[in-house]
Amino acid sequence: MGYPITVTVNGQQYSQEVEPRLLLVHFIRENLNLTGTHIGCDTTSCGACTVIMDGKAVKSCTIFAVQANGRSIETIEGVANGALHPLQEGFWEKHGLQCGYCTPGMIMSAKAFLTQNPSPTEEEIRWAISGNLCRCTGYIKIVEAIQYAAEKMQAKAEA
Repeated sequence: MGYPITVTVNGQQYSQEVEPRLLLVHFIRENLNLTGTHIGCDTTSCGACTVIMDGKAVKSCTIFAVQANGRSIETIEGVANGALHPLQEGFWEKHGLQCGYCTPGMIMSAKAFLTQNPSPTEEEIRWAISGNLCRCTGYIKIVEAIQYAAEKMQAKAEA
């Protein structure tokens, strides 16, 4: 027996019946076909499944879809709005990705973080992404990408 939920994902409202044990990450990927949110560990250890729910970065592998009822969710597919978001541009310009598996989760964590702290130090950035694992980059380029985005977003806000 399914439970009815209504969620807003990337500005679009969806109403569906879901099994009570369906994880949010599976709802996003399988029910909504938004496959940019990755499944890594299913234990909140890697952060590949990070999305923004009601303005806060959350790991969607440990939230049931029914818990998202009435909430607003942003996935990596909702970040670009006609042009690359400064974070996406930063990852491109500063070579912040290699295999790319962690990138959506990193970007979502960084986006929520920069909303709260638009002018972070390197240490603050490292702390903010500490819940997201990357096996390829060593994080230096990821931190540079987030610094790039923060500076670009600050310049745009001041203009």
